[in-house]
Amino acid sequence: DLYRKVFVFRKDPSDAYVVLRARLEQPLHNFTVCLRSYTDLGRPHSLFSYATKAQDNEILLFKPKPEEYRFYVGGKFVTFRVPEGRGDWEHVCASWESATGIAEFWLNGKPWPRKGLQRGYTVGATAAILLGQEQDGFGGGFDFYNSFSGELTDVHLWDVALSPDKMRAAFLSLRLPPALLAWSSLSYEVKGDVVVKPRLRE
Repeated sequence: DLYRKVFVFRKDPSDAYVVLRARLEQPLHNFTVCLRSYTDLGRPHSLFSYATKAQDNEILLFKPKPEEYRFYVGGKFVTFRVPEGRGDWEHVCASWESATGIAEFWLNGKPWPRKGLQRGYTVGATAAILLGQEQDGFGGGFDFYNSFSGELTDVHLWDVALSPDKMRAAFLSLRLPPALLAWSSLSYEVKGDVVVKPRLRE
């Protein structure tokens, strides 16, 4: 149980990553991914990378610069411009639904204007899911200058687009619906220099 714990990615740049194992029975027509990160990186870095054999950026949360997030579905992306972080934890949730092609982005419990992305697409189920690196191939092909350095926690993946109430609940670490990937019951494997430590503060 990783309750009140974090993954510390100690090196910059880094070849380290964490492999996550999700119970995915079928392709995704909707999903929400949430996580909390703490870093002082100014360079591009990957937060959550979900690749299939057909598409390396099947789902990707990427931060090209401090005032921008990119959210990829099926190799296409939308950009969300954000205030530059003030040296604090940032909680992000990104959701997508195939039927409408609506991409939602929430930062620290607040929604950004919704955007259109990959209407009618289906996200493949046989996936390599990694924290800390951006995959340019299935489970590999890393550019270490896109690696994450810092602290990550509260990682979740659902097979639904969460309601606004649940988005806020994720930010506040309240009770959440059952997830494909849940921080409290995460099945993971550390590769390289990543340490699990207690969170320094709430």
